[in-house]
Amino acid sequence: MLKDQIKQYITEQQNSPNGKGITIFKEEKEYVEKNQLVHEIQFLELDESVRFADAYIERCDKETENMLKNESSSFLNQPLDYLKKHKNEFIYMESNWFDVISVEAVSLEADDVFGTYDVMLGLKLQKKFDKSLKQHLNSFLHGEEAKFDLMFSQEDGLWNLNFALNYVEGFKEELTIGEAFQLIYRFLFQLVEAVEGDRK
Repeated sequence: MLKDQIKQYITEQQNSPNGKGITIFKEEKEYVEKNQLVHEIQFLELDESVRFADAYIERCDKETENMLKNESSSFLNQPLDYLKKHKNEFIYMESNWFDVISVEAVSLEADDVFGTYDVMLGLKLQKKFDKSLKQHLNSFLHGEEAKFDLMFSQEDGLWNLNFALNYVEGFKEELTIGEAFQLIYRFLFQLVEAVEGDRK
């Protein structure tokens, strides 16, 4: 799970000929230090704004799910309320960083009825983590209206998870799309870390 993925990332960085040392983001760095995964290695902490610089991003039509445009990372500087102004669209993102937290891809859209920002993704965790996932989702999402949909797909062997970003700690309407995806990543990182911690 998370531990193995982060160890693998560090090994790949160590074997990389770029000569820049090991670059890592805050969440991963804190995890490495807390779990004492490596010793005597200096990390260069990256600004979280560049996490999705090389992500694959699509703007898609909600009704047909057809791609409207393949966007560059500069699109992430758009304000989040872009989605409320373009309610027929959703954003689909793939990133190597999602692999670290066992996530397949993430979609984000504005809900037509409730006006929330809905996050949809596939979580590559085994079915046996059912109870732990639900327990941590209930404790991590804040607010009386906070709810989520979690269903295991036998066919794909992953959890289909939907939740409203509005109930994640740190959410505010003024976020950019990029900041929203950073918040989603942090939330999912904490979720996977907590579920992994239950196994010990």
